[in-house]
Amino acid sequence: MISSLTAGFALGLSLILAIGAQNSFVLRQGLRGEFVLPVVLTCAISDAILIVAGVAGFGALVEAAPFAVDIARWGGAAFLFVYGAMKFMSAYRGGSALAAEGGKTPKLGAAIATCLALTWANPHVYLDTVVLLGGLSAQFEDARLFAVGAVCASFSFFFALGYGAALLRGFFTNPLSWRLLDVLVGVTMWAIAVSLVTHA
Repeated sequence: MISSLTAGFALGLSLILAIGAQNSFVLRQGLRGEFVLPVVLTCAISDAILIVAGVAGFGALVEAAPFAVDIARWGGAAFLFVYGAMKFMSAYRGGSALAAEGGKTPKLGAAIATCLALTWANPHVYLDTVVLLGGLSAQFEDARLFAVGAVCASFSFFFALGYGAALLRGFFTNPLSWRLLDVLVGVTMWAIAVSLVTHA
């Protein structure tokens, strides 16, 4: 029988692997080499808080109030639709590329604020971490180990994404590569939004 720790890690990783608003932002920061550690830690710690909340029983509370799930679903669809539209506009305008040097120096506060917004203002994150992982944890012998496994998966993924992105830096010096990335993210965001609405 699969252990609670292994199950938590595997399920947590499978949910977070999909390209989303949060992941695309971490990828972009990693490609540019801007505030990678603070951004990665912000995402991982946020996920950890949500996972622990779900496993601790908040998932059961949400399931007991169906209207809350509906609000999260429709709110998530709206959020993802708007973010996807922004990515399509970015691809249309073009001009993005990984500059070798120079340019405007970004602000740490702005990067963290964006990261927090893409995490905590996205209801889809709650559906994955609080509702789904929270509900699944009850099926395993040790829910606490399940939570530890899921949290470890989150930290592992974000660190790998943030620091592994540097390997693609040369590819993304081409503005066309950024346009393709923006289109891919936009399509993914709209696909997730549609899936949320159609499963309402």
